[in-house]
Amino acid sequence: MVYKRIRDLREDRDITQKEIAKKLNCSQQVYSNYELGQRDIPTDILIKLSNLYNVSVDYILGLSDSPKRAK
Repeated sequence: MVYKRIRDLREDRDITQKEIAKKLNCSQQVYSNYELGQRDIPTDILIKLSNLYNVSVDYILGLSDSPKRAK
């Protein structure tokens, strides 16, 4: 679920893997591995993705169906 969510969030915003990898300071291949579930996503990357997409980490992890952040 995590991997599909980060792919969907990226695609919904028409961002390429290369663009998001640059924002995360990693290679496109490393980011691709996150989306494919071939590599665990480190906590700091989860936080960066949460901030980039303005969604909660819980949403990315599939613990919540609501993308809204807690206030």
